[in-house]
Amino acid sequence: MIAFIGSVFSPYYAWARRTGNDDPENFCALNAVLYGDAGKRWAMTERGRPGLDRSRDHLDIGRSAMRWEGHSLVVDINEVTVPFPRRIVGQVRLTPGPITNHAVVLDARGQHVWWPIAPCARVEVDLEKPELSWSGDAYLDHNAGDEPLERGFRNWHWSRATDDGGTTILYDLVPRETPAEGVALRFDRATGESSTVDAPHSVELPRTLWQIDRRTRTALPGAAGVEKTLEDTPFYARSLIRTRLGPQEVTAVHETLSLDRFANPWVQAMLPFRMPRRRR
Repeated sequence: MIAFIGSVFSPYYAWARRTGNDDPENFCALNAVLYGDAGKRWAMTERGRPGLDRSRDHLDIGRSAMRWEGHSLVVDINEVTVPFPRRIVGQVRLTPGPITNHAVVLDARGQHVWWPIAPCARVEVDLEKPELSWSGDAYLDHNAGDEPLERGFRNWHWSRATDDGGTTILYDLVPRETPAEGVALRFDRATGESSTVDAPHSVELPRTLWQIDRRTRTALPGAAGVEKTLEDTPFYARSLIRTRLGPQEVTAVHETLSLDRFANPWVQAMLPFRMPRRRR
């Protein structure tokens, strides 16, 4: 689940920037996705400024809303999926572990910042449509930028693995104007303190059906592979991978983003089918 203000993947926002009508609050969305044995449900309806209401403690986008209740972030989801209209309705309650102050500048020009707010968290999910409930480990982060992602980067590979002791995050970026950069951090579950992870070996993973390159880093040569591909699109892939970080073999959520592909006009023309837009 991702809340967007100034949706970085919005074709409507990209078109508006070309005309100077680029108010980020006019391009908002809550992306809610379910994966399971019964198939996938994907919702990402973009809303205009009339559909946005926000303050320090709450964010309403269309019919969905999130708010802080004490130490927990509560999200009331009310979305319709595409391409086949089905509902995702219910509540998610995320309770962070230690809050970090470890914001990371991702590029040499300081245009893009990533903040892993709560690398270790717990989540309770209670859905009415479909009728599902579960609880488990979770993660909360925040990205902000002063320019479109495709202007700053060619691609990136990101992964997150959680175990009993904490969460490990790898972020490998290829900027447009400077050499490739990498972030490898381990966050302690009890304290939230961060340390650098030794993952020196780059591993090429199988390409997706859309021929997106996937790769990650591991502690041992070749010790990584794809368990399942969750999203396979022309510019973005989300996967479950097995890898070795430190002494442990872990399962990680892995994401690959090709911004060269994203900027391609034929990809932009396809996006409205996955991201319909409503005024409010």
